[in-house]
Amino acid sequence: MTVPLLRAADLPSPAGSPGPAPEGAGRHLWLGTSWKMTKTLAEARAYVSDLHREPVPDGVELFVLPPLTALHAVLDARPDGSVLRVGAQNGHWAQDGPVTGEVSMRQLRDAGAEIVEIGHSDRRAQFGETDQVVAAKVTAALDQHLVPLVCVGEPWSVRASGRAAAHVGEQVRTALSGVAPHDLARVLVTYEPVWAIGDSGRAAAPGHIVGVLDRVRSVVDELAPGVGLRGLLYGGSVTAANAGALLDLDDLDGLFVGRAAWTADGLAALLRTCGDVAARRTTAHPARPSEARPVTADVTSDHLLAPTPTRRSR
Repeated sequence: MTVPLLRAADLPSPAGSPGPAPEGAGRHLWLGTSWKMTKTLAEARAYVSDLHREPVPDGVELFVLPPLTALHAVLDARPDGSVLRVGAQNGHWAQDGPVTGEVSMRQLRDAGAEIVEIGHSDRRAQFGETDQVVAAKVTAALDQHLVPLVCVGEPWSVRASGRAAAHVGEQVRTALSGVAPHDLARVLVTYEPVWAIGDSGRAAAPGHIVGVLDRVRSVVDELAPGVGLRGLLYGGSVTAANAGALLDLDDLDGLFVGRAAWTADGLAALLRTCGDVAARRTTAHPARPSEARPVTADVTSDHLLAPTPTRRSR
């Protein structure tokens, strides 16, 4: 079953559910893209208009992160009731002050963003962002009722030395060090190996991805036993050709896509793949009646921060 791009509320918090769900039950697949430094206002509006011809399958959460100049254009281009979530690619940890050229989390929320990307390898490499800076941004985002999308990943030298899982685990531990245990369920983490990103990158092998995701979930469980993240995603040379195989990894909650989703047709193709996988997961683990989603809800409401039930961390 598919629904048009109409607004939908999140599932209720696990705290209000009758016990833990079976593995795979009630889990949403997340699919999103960051446009990085691309698209004019006209191009952004055209993308959103074209994308809304595609129905969003049940069980899939869809988001785009435009450049800040196009944030309002994207928000305004959505038809009434759209379930497309919109976010930002960066934000500062300070609420306000003399920080020339930066935008605070409070300003992002005021501008209509729901999600904020934090710690992408571009910013770590080009702007010197450290794990400690990432941690400050994560807590600032949560304070402003934004959903942090925390990017982690190792360079090739670390991968070659066999320390990828340990490296990413420490990135996650530091990034979430200031987060209250119950708030971890409001956080998205995306694993993006640095060597897999860009037009010269190559997607990580499934076995490698699973090993790193296991470490991430283990760290999260140490920080807050039994809570779990809102979602654990993969990014890095994702294409329409390999998306299905990646989503078949049981540990994975979605995909964060680059160039393959920079056209509306590209994102729509990935959305159809996500829908197929979500349908298979639902068939394997039907949702309980308490997990049914209402037809309409306010996409700017704080209920968006209620965590989607996920498999408990290992």
